[in-house]
Amino acid sequence: MKRSFMQRAAAAPHIVWSVLFIIAPLIFVVYYSFTDLDGAFTTENIGRLFTSNYVLIFVNSLCLALISTVVCLVIAYPLAYIFSRMKEKWQRVMVLLIMIPLWMNFLITTYSWMTILEDTGIINSLFKAIGLDPVHMINTPGAVVVGMVFCYLPYMILPIYTVMSGIDPKLLEAASDLGCSGWHVMTRVVMPMSLSGVISGITMVFVPSISTFYISQKLGGGTFQLIGDTIESYFVGTAINYHFGAALSLVLMILILLSMAVMNHYSDSEDEGGRRIK
Repeated sequence: MKRSFMQRAAAAPHIVWSVLFIIAPLIFVVYYSFTDLDGAFTTENIGRLFTSNYVLIFVNSLCLALISTVVCLVIAYPLAYIFSRMKEKWQRVMVLLIMIPLWMNFLITTYSWMTILEDTGIINSLFKAIGLDPVHMINTPGAVVVGMVFCYLPYMILPIYTVMSGIDPKLLEAASDLGCSGWHVMTRVVMPMSLSGVISGITMVFVPSISTFYISQKLGGGTFQLIGDTIESYFVGTAINYHFGAALSLVLMILILLSMAVMNHYSDSEDEGGRRIK
């Protein structure tokens, strides 16, 4: 069916936006990744990524992103279930409380955690007040994980809650009437039906976690590098190298696309399973 002139006109701004801010930047990234300072084609930038230093950086980034995603899921899943079982009025209140951190400036949030985790910060001050020795928390991988979990937790809770709130309570009652215990209701009814929300939440947390750089800079204190920090160092500062920075960005983008493809595969499988059950 042919689209009308008004339909094409309405789509034009979106097409222009996509070309300027999605397609064009990707073309530049690929171009710089496979060229040298003289603009000649080269694979040296990509080959350099497979040295031990950069492999370690990618592994560290992947590990911290996975840990943060798992912690977010462990915290978010029971919270989302509890919220979904509340009365509608209280559900709106809980969702509002979850969204409030998203309205705060990212910079302020990170600096707040620096104040909390410093050697002379709030937590260690409380330890001293009750006679305990202070604990060094700032400038460690654990501090980075805490920062990422706090910043990205709402992105895990909201999609899971959205799916769970759509589950008909009669299904849970029917499962209980048929002899299912509370554990079996959760594992055989709630979990399978909320899988799409879990997959969406994992994707929304893992992608920014693996590419973050500001949280690791401030809470990690530069004691170790993640892939986001490394990419930034080649675009800003004294060691500017757009070509190698673009190569790092390209590899990171490929990793993110692969992870999203895996998540979408399981999401599609879950949807097909749901249709077969119906």
